[in-house]
Amino acid sequence: MFVVITYDVNTKDPGGRQRLRKVAKMCVNYGQRVQNSVFECDADAATFVRIKNDLLNLIDPQKDSLRFYYLGNNYAHKIEHIGTKTSYDPEGYLAL
Repeated sequence: MFVVITYDVNTKDPGGRQRLRKVAKMCVNYGQRVQNSVFECDADAATFVRIKNDLLNLIDPQKDSLRFYYLGNNYAHKIEHIGTKTSYDPEGYLAL
């Protein structure tokens, strides 16, 4: 399943800045950053449930927000990229 995860964390207080770092780190562990607060994740259903629960435990729903866009398995024709940052193949090898 291919999912786009976006987040907006309120950073007006030190707790918010800490939450932002934790949310970003969690997303980096499971997906590819495509913009500052936007990640693309290719995960099976069980892994995605874990990702979602972990993120929900990190944010403050009174101040922050998460959005999940479920693109499914046939996502290749649903994504169009224009601009500077080169795209990547989610099913390909990760460069280290």
